[in-house]
Amino acid sequence: MIIRLYKPSDCSEITELFYGTVHKVNAKDYTEAQLNAWAPENPDIAEWNKSLSGHYGIVAVLNGVIVGFGDTDGAGYLDRLFVHKDYQHKGIGSALCDELEKSAHGKIITHASITARTFFEKRGYKVKNVNRVVRHGTELINFTMEKVLRF
Repeated sequence: MIIRLYKPSDCSEITELFYGTVHKVNAKDYTEAQLNAWAPENPDIAEWNKSLSGHYGIVAVLNGVIVGFGDTDGAGYLDRLFVHKDYQHKGIGSALCDELEKSAHGKIITHASITARTFFEKRGYKVKNVNRVVRHGTELINFTMEKVLRF
């Protein structure tokens, strides 16, 4: 597996990965309406590219296929971390998270889904808040989580 910087030509593959992962992996913790609000079928590729290009974005590639991606802003906020639905529990998320944490200083904060909460807790993140987020008129729950970094 190779971890490399995000490039705009990755965006379509990343949004497909995001949609597939949310709708498969997160289905145990969220309703269909919540999944559709969180990951609509037709994302705004230009907005995704703008966001990922403005952050420190990385992708994990295995045999020419993007199997995960993540990004942080410049202030220690881990915005996204997703692993392809068919490549779960293979260390990809941990490898991406390790790399993203290296880009932060002092502490790192994320908004973790119900599904991802355990992953982040195992990495030493602590829940700071339970959030009720409204997307496209539908309420979702996530957690503000923080980790103090020690390098």
